[in-house]
Parts: sequence; C-alpha cells; structure tokens
Amino acid sequence: MFKKNKHGIQIKTPEQLEKMRAAGLVVGRTLQLLRESVRPGMTPLDLDGIAEKAIRDEGAIPSFKGYQGFPATICASVNHEVVHGIPSSRRALQEGDVISIDCGAILDGWHGDSAITVPVGEVDPRLTELMRVTEEAMWRGIAALTVGRHLSDIGHEVEKYVRSQGRYGIPQEYGGHGIGTEMHMDPWVANHGKPGRGPRFEPGMCFAVEPMVNLGTDRTKVLADEWTVVTVDGKASAHFEHSVAVTHNGPWVLTALDGGKERLTGLLGDAG
Repeated sequence: MFKKNKHGIQIKTPEQLEKMRAAGLVVGRTLQLLRESVRPGMTPLDLDGIAEKAIRDEGAIPSFKGYQGFPATICASVNHEVVHGIPSSRRALQEGDVISIDCGAILDGWHGDSAITVPVGEVDPRLTELMRVTEEAMWRGIAALTVGRHLSDIGHEVEKYVRSQGRYGIPQEYGGHGIGTEMHMDPWVANHGKPGRGPRFEPGMCFAVEPMVNLGTDRTKVLADEWTVVTVDGKASAHFEHSVAVTHNGPWVLTALDGGKERLTGLLGDAG
C-alpha cells in the first residue's frame, strides 16, 4: 500500500524518497558514462550495450527494456528524432549529429528516469543553442516544484522560457509524468500551458520533468516502427529530463548527481 493524495498522486515517505534517490543515482551515473562515451563512429546500439551493463552492474534493472515491447535499455533519438528512438547499428554517429539519450532504471522496486542530449563532436551553433535552451527550460520547470505551487506551473515555466529565446517548436502531445513504483504514473506533466492550475504540490510527490524542443515546427509523427517520434520538417530536436521530488526544502533532483544544487541556485528565487 502506498499513500496517495486526493488527486491520486503517490506520496512518498522520506525513506521511500531515499530509495528513489538510489535509483536516480544509478540513472545519473549511467548517463554521465554515456555522455563521456559518445563519439563519431559509435552506433546507438553500442551506447545501449554500455548502458545495460552499467545499470546491471549496480544491481538495478533497465526499466525501458521490455516496457510495452520496447526492445532496448535506452531510447536513442538522433537529430530530427524527438523521442523513443530504438538503438540500432545501422547508422554510426557522425560529427555534427546530436543524440538524445533517455534512460531508466529500477532499484528495489523504485524508478529513476532521466534524459540528456549530447553533441557528437563539433556541431552547428544553432544546435548548441537548441540544447542550451531545452536544458535551461527543464531547470526552469523543475524550479516550480515547490510546496504550494500548482502542477501546471511546470509547463508554464518551460514554455515561457522557450518562447523568450526564439522561434522553437514545443511538441504538444509529449511531456513528463509522475514517477515512483512505476515509471509512468499520473499525472501527465505538460510542457506548456497557463499557471496556477491542477493539484498543488505536496512533499513526497515525484515527477519526471522533460521538455522536448524542436528547431522548427512543433509538429511530429511516429515512424513505422511504432516508437520513433520525428519532426515533420526534418529539423533537429533536443530532450532533457530529470526525476524530481517535492520536499519542504525545495525540489530534490533525484537523477542529478548533486541533487540539482548547482543549477537551482539562483533559480528558486525568480521562478515565481
């Protein structure tokens, strides 16, 4: 039995949050290893093998592998692929590519989920800026996870920041989610919208905050593999994600190795 609030959102005890932190650190360390491993000539399938070994070596289980039939440990989305790319050996990464790596792990029954977008060698400055905007938008959304604020404040902060930085597309149909004893739990977390709506945040709630931002249109389509989401105009996309707990002391970023301290310092004062 797990406690839920009146909206059906799972509320974790401090002891359960520590277990989620342990799962989150497995994911954080795995993504750090993958970031360091990305180079021209590697294939997404090479990265998938690295990720699976890293997760299992820590006594955890890859949460993506077998999930609704997904065949791999990571989602590896290259260039115009937005999310849910299936790692393959058919195409090696090339200088100038960007690859979004989404990774999840289960440890002692609790889930961690996080994503990064990584440049392959030197990339176009527009792609560097796209990644910067997307990652900063994620942190702006995370900073909204303070006791008493509302669920829609996450998406509002994400969208407000992205719109302030230029003409980017924010896919409307994809977003974050609750997380805990399952990888995907209620509620859905939009990356857009008006503030002050939905449930108020309470200590012990946990959410995956994950903006996806496109260099062009917000319109996407799913390929024939029934997983890979791509931009309809063929322009690049970036994706960043962290699993975050609401606490009395502010957001605790469970999948960030430092708990989010470095990036949240300064943001918590102006995220309102």
